[in-house]
Amino acid sequence: MIIVPVKEGENIEKALKKFKRKFEKTGVVKELRARQQYDKPSVIKRLKMEHAIYVQKLRAAED
Repeated sequence: MIIVPVKEGENIEKALKKFKRKFEKTGVVKELRARQQYDKPSVIKRLKMEHAIYVQKLRAAED
């Protein structure tokens, strides 16, 4: 259960934004979408490798 403490006089939009950020960090929606279809382990491994290469290129471009 996600708890977002709201201070007195705090804007409701700000509290909602905090809630959304916390909810997204838990990864519930991402996991739910991943479970909707079966992906072969080889496909998952390939996607992870592609993502790692992409991140590595971004970091190299930063330097």
